Amino acid sequence: MMRKTRLAALAVACSLPFTLAHAQRASEALLEEVLVTAQKKSSAEEIQDTPIAITAYGADQLEALKVRDLKSLSYSMPNVALEDVGTTKGVANFSIRGLGINSSIPSIDPTVGVFVDGMYLGINGGVVFDMFDLAGVEVLRGPQGVLFGRNVTGGAVLVRTKLPGDEFEASAKYAVETGLNQYYAASVSGPMVEGVLSAKLSVYMNEDEGWFENEAGDDSHGDARTRLIRPVFVVTPDDYTEIILRYEHGEAEGDGPAAQNRAFWDRDDFKFAINEKGEYDNSWDQAIVEVNRDVNFLEGRFTNILGWREYNNTGVSDIDATTSTLFHAGFETQQEQVSNEFRFNGQLGNATYLTTGLYYFQQEVKYQENRLVFAGAPFNTLVNQYGGGIQDHDTWGVFASLDFDVSETLTLTAGLRYSEEEKEVKIRSLVLSTTPGTNNPRNIPAGQCDVIGGNCAYDFTVASGDPAKEDWSNITPKLGFSWQADELTKVYGFYTKGFRSGGYNLRNTSPTTPPGPFDEEKQSSVEFGVKHDTADNRGRLNVAVFYNEVKDMQREINLSDPISGVVQVIQNTADAEIWGVEVEGRYAVMPNLIVNLALGYTEGEYTDVKFDLNGDGTLNDKDEALDLPRLAPFTGSLALIHDQDVGDFGFITSQISYSHRDESAYTDNNRGTLNDANMVDASVALTPNSGDWTVSIYGKNLRDEATEGGDTQLPFAAGATFSPLNKGRVVGAEFKYRF
Repeated sequence: MMRKTRLAALAVACSLPFTLAHAQRASEALLEEVLVTAQKKSSAEEIQDTPIAITAYGADQLEALKVRDLKSLSYSMPNVALEDVGTTKGVANFSIRGLGINSSIPSIDPTVGVFVDGMYLGINGGVVFDMFDLAGVEVLRGPQGVLFGRNVTGGAVLVRTKLPGDEFEASAKYAVETGLNQYYAASVSGPMVEGVLSAKLSVYMNEDEGWFENEAGDDSHGDARTRLIRPVFVVTPDDYTEIILRYEHGEAEGDGPAAQNRAFWDRDDFKFAINEKGEYDNSWDQAIVEVNRDVNFLEGRFTNILGWREYNNTGVSDIDATTSTLFHAGFETQQEQVSNEFRFNGQLGNATYLTTGLYYFQQEVKYQENRLVFAGAPFNTLVNQYGGGIQDHDTWGVFASLDFDVSETLTLTAGLRYSEEEKEVKIRSLVLSTTPGTNNPRNIPAGQCDVIGGNCAYDFTVASGDPAKEDWSNITPKLGFSWQADELTKVYGFYTKGFRSGGYNLRNTSPTTPPGPFDEEKQSSVEFGVKHDTADNRGRLNVAVFYNEVKDMQREINLSDPISGVVQVIQNTADAEIWGVEVEGRYAVMPNLIVNLALGYTEGEYTDVKFDLNGDGTLNDKDEALDLPRLAPFTGSLALIHDQDVGDFGFITSQISYSHRDESAYTDNNRGTLNDANMVDASVALTPNSGDWTVSIYGKNLRDEATEGGDTQLPFAAGATFSPLNKGRVVGAEFKYRF
């Protein structure tokens, strides 16, 4: 029987996989084993024992890299891009192995699912805001349909927040960097009732005065403010039970996007000029209750994770990215979700290990959009558009995965998941109105569609006026093996399937294309890999090769339009093949000098095109010859980490990294592209032997590379685009004190 000691050990392992003892060197920590939770086992397992392609970061790695949101990790992993779309802050457009999206429509489901403490985030909005006090981040590459269900065809990102320990701990941190941008964070944790109740409280604040400069009026741009608070309680009422209660409240607000129009500005710099500063205003509350119970039955553990999240967003953006009012948009999203996963881990005999469970997810999404657009003929004037929709969404699934030890060195894996989901929508297409209006999403003229306010004449429902409805069901299998070739080398391989949900377009702007339903995107994948540690425990090399076959690829097609500015149509456009290779390694060149390497190469092509992607009016070989959007052929990074003693006082940790990502297509017609990038980051930190404090200076994007969240074509001038910019060079300093 597993006792309380095992529960406590698991909590520590899951929450602090890379936590340093006081004054432990970074080079020592990087040579230690990483524990991950990707396979949903009853206890965390070593990353080298996990037979999938995975990159994991522990608490101290995230601290050293100054990671404050998932976007900060975008360049450090092979074939991975964790980007913010930029239309409004916080909307994830993540891509892994060439599978990604390019839209801020809240009814668009991701290709890369994000899970926070076991709770799936139901929409892309609110994903790329600041995160803090993290225990770890795991990035799983490739479809994860058996254990995680839908919308993980590209992969999954697992975020774990820290748990309180058995002893009193407290820390405070302050950072200041180019902008002026300031960060404040503090946490305190420890036992409240010895052996029964422990608690942790973490708070975070960010004040950014704006990194960018608007050429129209010489104004600073990019003001941002974030507030977060997270209390956590861990209750162990007996030797076999653990209850974890997590709550988080967050607020984020600031300027709209730093939008560059590349008809007027060079895509390799940061200049832009807009007459609408724009804004975003977001708030969210979420609660997660996790219960773990060890039982005698099959030496097992029951786990239940109940999650709730409410997210609200309003914003205004200058989409034409000029000093004229040609296309300004206001929008509002309200989302509420509830999910529950109940699973069991157990051992069937001496050689078979079972993970099985039930999953339920429900959400309601409301979306309102208002546009001011200078429409071409026959209008040739500024017109208004109002529309949006409401979507109710239910899904449930049952899953099981078996690991069978054929011998001491060979394990076979078989898994299966059955899923059902249903979506109901009421949609009002964005229709033209010459009534004077506004881009303020909460200031809608009388008689116009107000989805959020509950006053809207919907034009897409069933004949009775009831919501339009569609449902889908799926079976996703997995068959694989894991072979311990020797004490230092593991070989694995598997075949699996995954799917991305079908659905509807809540931003319907095309009068000739209905908003749905579009069908699911389905994927079959084969992966083989080798994980090898050197005999001297100084190095590691992991290699994975993969082949994906995608059916009914689901795309958000951005097309410039003289009336609406931009039309976004969601269609199942094509079948495609994607294949590639990934290499990750590290080696201790000297006891105090570590080299980290990551390389990725991906190729893809269309095999059957079902939509006129290039817009020439003909479906032909020219469409098949286009590049797949969001597929960057080559990605790579090289990092050096060095520790140097400073007499008897302490030590200095130095890090420098170089990362590259190839240029890739952004739009399906390939007229929009994402810049290639060559990123250089560096930091130097001083820590005394006591480990009580650390002071560091750091630089990000030291080459001042210009990158963007998107590159959407506009009709207002030759070469006109909406290209929201990311920050360039940032230099900062940080001080952290541990009590």
